[in-house]
Formats: sequence, structure tokens, C-alpha cells
Amino acid sequence: MITTERHGPVALVILDRPESRNALTAAMIAELGSVLVDADADPDVAAVVLTGRDPAFCAGLDLKDLARTYEDVAGASRPQGEGAPQIRRGLTPDTTKPRIGAVNGPAVTGGLELALGCDFLIASERATFADTHARVGVMPAGGMTIRLPELIGINRARQMSLTGNFVDAATACAWGLVNEVVPHDELLARSFALAGAIAESDPAAVAELRAMYGALAHRGDAESYRDEARWSRRWMKERFDPTSFEARRDGIIERGSTQQG
Repeated sequence: MITTERHGPVALVILDRPESRNALTAAMIAELGSVLVDADADPDVAAVVLTGRDPAFCAGLDLKDLARTYEDVAGASRPQGEGAPQIRRGLTPDTTKPRIGAVNGPAVTGGLELALGCDFLIASERATFADTHARVGVMPAGGMTIRLPELIGINRARQMSLTGNFVDAATACAWGLVNEVVPHDELLARSFALAGAIAESDPAAVAELRAMYGALAHRGDAESYRDEARWSRRWMKERFDPTSFEARRDGIIERGSTQQG
């Protein structure tokens, strides 16, 4: 079950099956995709916060429904027809709105892949992370071998996947898997604050920046720098609004002074 709440410009999406530690069924994955697509289409939503109902973020795929769910997950990466959303990262469809993962407890295997599909992660002190694909005898189909080494490096990713050992929140932060670790009771407040900061920016610029990161961040070759410059020139020519630039700049400087104080 997926529960949604609105908090101003932020859509809170909750994996809401706590009796099963929010384990994912095929139906939940489909519902989650629909919810994220709907939030993406809502002009009043600036960002999404994804979390789980305590005590877990997500225990992975539901073992009772594993064969059907796994086939649906693996099949989701295949083209589904013209105009259908494609998988960007993890188990969720390609969307343009930023997504913050508020990891409130264990994020295991498919649950870790779901978290990896977010733009960045904020963790409760109770969060833990593990990839147990090898221990249960299945192979990743939701982006594990792509996104995990991007964040923590290939050797640490191999360590997590080959051992199946759990990593605590502090280690996950030190490795770069999560951005911050906060007290459990402050997790949503901190995530909403970050989502609110995103909402203060031009949504078209936010969407364009996310697209640039998606296309360029993994490359690091000389041509990627030229591609970034070409992308920037195109934006400045076609979409930059000079009339609002000065007011935005002054507001940013004032905000920076307030944050430093």
C-alpha cells in the first residue's frame, strides 16, 4: 500500500505496509510508479519525499510474491510502448521532480535499490543498508550494480553485495551513500526543509539541472565538459530570463548571509 500526503509544495510518499516491513509486491511497485507520475504532473508539487512507515524503509521484494514481482521489476526496464515512462534509476519511472529519500529504518536489497532511485538520501540514525541479492540467489534488476558503485565506489559496492552485510547509518554517510544522518524524530522535518529549499528555485531550472546531472555526471571525459558548455549556452539563449536575474541574485546573497549567521 502507498499513502500520500501533501505538505505545501512537497508530496510525501509513504511505503505503508509496516506489518511486512514495507516489502514490495508487484502491485505496490505499480502503485508507487503511478503516484510518482501523478506528482510529477502536478504543477503545485516541487519535490517528493519518499519514506517508509516505521519500523522499516523497505525490506525489499516480498518473498511470498517474489517470482511475479521480480519478473515485473526486470520487465519494467524494457520498453513499454511509445510515450511510456522509462526506468531512470532503481525501481521507479523517469520523472522530472526531485526526489529525496528519507530512510527511516532498514533499506534492504530491493529497498536499497528503491532508495538509490532518489536524487539523494537523508537517513535516520536507525537506518541500515544491505544488498542481499547473493544470499537469496537472485540478481539485481533495479539499478544496484549501476547506482551503488557510483555513490560509494566499486570496491565498497562489491563488499556490500558479495557479503550481504549490513551497513549502519554513520558508515553509509561516511561512504557517501547518504548525505546526512539525523535523529529519528527529525528525519521528516529535515527532509521537508530540503525539499522546501528546492521549491524556492525555478522549477524549469531545477528540472534542467537534474537532466544535466543524469546525462553528464557519470562520464568525466573531456567531451562531457564541452557538452555541459553547449547545454548551458542553449539554455541561456532559449530560456534564460534576464529580467528576474538581478532580483534572484540579491535574494540569494541575502539568504546566504542568513544561513551563515
